Amino acid sequence: MKSRLYLILFALMPFASARAQSNHSVYAELLGNGLIFSFNYDTRFANKPDGLGGRIGLGFVGKGDDGAVLVPFQLNWLLGKNGRYFEMGIGATYLGGTADFFDEDIDHFVGTMTFGYRRQPLDGGFMWKAAITPVLADGFFWPYYVGFGLGYAF
Repeated sequence: MKSRLYLILFALMPFASARAQSNHSVYAELLGNGLIFSFNYDTRFANKPDGLGGRIGLGFVGKGDDGAVLVPFQLNWLLGKNGRYFEMGIGATYLGGTADFFDEDIDHFVGTMTFGYRRQPLDGGFMWKAAITPVLADGFFWPYYVGFGLGYAF
């Protein structure tokens, strides 16, 4: 478990070094890289509305102590202009859950990708996204998983 925490912290290092910029968004995502539901923060690594960036999220499914924590993180690329972008990304989602929620304790990563459309106004405001988000796990590939996000860009 401790080595998994270090791996997550290492994956988050690009977010810590991101400069102050006006290309941020926060959004809730149904399905997608958070697998069920997640709240996410997304930023560009350069002070421009497109190009390389990253996201980190947090989700929970269950009730009380009986459930699973979901932590999606991803490097992504926005290609487009005027607030209309094709989004491509690759990353992983950490799953940690209890034996009461699953058949056994869960502590592993699932690979994720994103191929979709993002509408994010240049001057901030309401943003939305829709994507095909393939999932890769131990001997399992689900190419037609989808995700939908609504949020705010600033």
